[in-house]
Amino acid sequence: MNPGMAWLDALRPQLARVAGACHDDPHTLLGAHMRGGRLTVLTFLPAVTKAWLPGGRALTRIPGSDFFSWQGPPGDLPEHYAVDWIESDGAEQTRIDPYSFAPTISADDLWGFGEGSHVTAWRFLGAHPMRVADVDGTRFAVWAPNAERVSVVGQFCAWDGRRLPLRRLGAGGVWELFVPGVGAGSAYKFEIRARGGALTLKSDPYARATELRPATASITERSRYEWGDGAWLERRAAGDWLHAPLSIYEVHAGSWRQHEDGRFYSYAELAAELIPYVREMGFTHIELLPITEHPLDDSWGYQTTGYFAPTSRFGSPDDLRGFIDQCHRHGIGVLLDWVPAHFPRDAHGLANFDGTALYEYHDPRKAEHRDWGTLIFNYERHEVRAFLLSSACFWLEEFHFDGLRVDAVASMLYLDFGRQQDFVPNRYGGRHNLEAIEFLRALNATTHGRYPGTLIMAEESTDWAMVSRPTDAGGLGFSMKWNMGWMHDTLDYFREDPLYRRYHHNKMTFGMMYAYSENFILPLSHDEVVHLKHSLLGKMPGDRWQQLANLRLLYAYMWTYPGKKLLFMGGELAHPWEWNFRVALPWWLLQSAEHAGVQRAVADLNRLYVGHPALHRYEFEPRGFQWLDCNDAAGSVLSYLRTADEQHLIVALNFTPVPRSGYRLGVPHGGRYRELFNSDSVHYGGSNLGNALPIESRAQPWAGQAHSLELTLPPLGALVLAPA
Repeated sequence: MNPGMAWLDALRPQLARVAGACHDDPHTLLGAHMRGGRLTVLTFLPAVTKAWLPGGRALTRIPGSDFFSWQGPPGDLPEHYAVDWIESDGAEQTRIDPYSFAPTISADDLWGFGEGSHVTAWRFLGAHPMRVADVDGTRFAVWAPNAERVSVVGQFCAWDGRRLPLRRLGAGGVWELFVPGVGAGSAYKFEIRARGGALTLKSDPYARATELRPATASITERSRYEWGDGAWLERRAAGDWLHAPLSIYEVHAGSWRQHEDGRFYSYAELAAELIPYVREMGFTHIELLPITEHPLDDSWGYQTTGYFAPTSRFGSPDDLRGFIDQCHRHGIGVLLDWVPAHFPRDAHGLANFDGTALYEYHDPRKAEHRDWGTLIFNYERHEVRAFLLSSACFWLEEFHFDGLRVDAVASMLYLDFGRQQDFVPNRYGGRHNLEAIEFLRALNATTHGRYPGTLIMAEESTDWAMVSRPTDAGGLGFSMKWNMGWMHDTLDYFREDPLYRRYHHNKMTFGMMYAYSENFILPLSHDEVVHLKHSLLGKMPGDRWQQLANLRLLYAYMWTYPGKKLLFMGGELAHPWEWNFRVALPWWLLQSAEHAGVQRAVADLNRLYVGHPALHRYEFEPRGFQWLDCNDAAGSVLSYLRTADEQHLIVALNFTPVPRSGYRLGVPHGGRYRELFNSDSVHYGGSNLGNALPIESRAQPWAGQAHSLELTLPPLGALVLAPA
């Protein structure tokens, strides 16, 4: 043997591990090293017939292997040298040697990630097109602590997992490799060899972009978007969301509108049509059902596989940035439905990621959502918490979302959610998921601290206390909570035949007993118009006229009751059918005056709500609301006062189809009143029964008030009155 190659015998066991694709630190062998007093370049090039270095320096194949080597004097090669080769099919390739680069991830990043405090892990994990030592390429990094070997694969290496193995950095399980020549727009996956030898192809958990389903590869991405919403962000940070109006239009981007051939609207097309529509309708915010990448349309986005990747169904990540930017420039906030409670079992996703239960709990009794067939995040693991915290911060920071609606919070809080008695108790023997609670508090403290003015809203369906109270006071720290109790009681009441509503009057008054225990959002969401629940219009009793009148009355009640507002798309059209995510909303309904009337009523209610502080300034405080009469069960009438400082509005609701003339209503202030809103107006499709102007009060005490009005209450109608 050539004396200069004596080093080879000592390395043969490790070379065999590289050749067998099971080495966890290939940089110790591959690349340029001093061996036997000479600079030695070693490369591993399967399916290659010939290879050489710059200047025609031939790389010599090590007999019986796919390793090629070259030796020369120190300093004879640049630090980052190119390798040229000819594939077995004759194709010529060249690449600067990936194994000539030092690690590009700092020890501080690795430490913060490992102990769970890192909330911007997307900045070093995943795929990052970048320039290192004047060389363009992409740094790939992934967390897979129990893997025997991790490689990045793509067209740039013929999808061969032997060619670009990553190195393990320290003991934390992060793997890294900088691959020169790979730029933005390249498809890739990680090939992971488990300890038992099994090979799996996984999408990148931190991928910024993905292929269009059913393809599942990740895509390298570099944003080139230039934002123009600085003024909006400044106002948001300085704003007072507690006392500002918030009226949310909940949107499923795939079915709000579609092309005639069924194709989705792009983000740009949504910006061109959805933004003007939302402005015209008077909503302050759009909430997008999850547009985080997901494999199955039928999940509506709630079975997420891309926690850092917008779905490619509607365009590129920069296209989404453009949509949000345009919303902000037109005065509309954008909220994201975000799903940290569970994830699907798809083979390319997070499940059993490195051959072990990594992102999910190890105990299968604790790891599975049986009702949904999904897996539950292991909130005990610091790295999983860092993953989720980073995901939340990513959408707020990189895409300028104005907040997150956190899905299925109840399923996170309770270990027995969907399990009845068959659950693993916590360390104290209880049913609360203590580590999930800790995670939620960290989520809210982190996002509120880093991104002032953003909103984190909980879809939480139980009586858990202090969901929307600060963490330092013992709360979970959410900005707001969906008022599911109000929603269920209200819809149950409206389903009743008006003849029997007198017996269910308490459903409409009970909510005020707890209305200020949380910062509540009143939701009429997508969940209420699917799975055989009927549409909102379909829930209403009576003939079609009464159904439409009931729906207008429901909206008037919701928009004048304390609490921020949320309406799922199509509700403003008086959609008569359940929502079908496969087709666009039935916009042709607006050719009918009765449906167009409901749409106008919603728009006017939004303008009323936004324009009158009495309806929004003190939604979370008792001083903004006062019952005028909550005891008229026999007449199925409710009346209340909404106030803000010196402004006050009177609301009277008649929940029967019987017009009530001469109805006496006590009011605290004398003088003249006028109708600001009448849900029975012919403009909205009603019978146009109302009150002549002005409405004069009398100094006749009534129901504890010093003055009173004599009103005509329209059938199934709502009145909003203001001092003239």
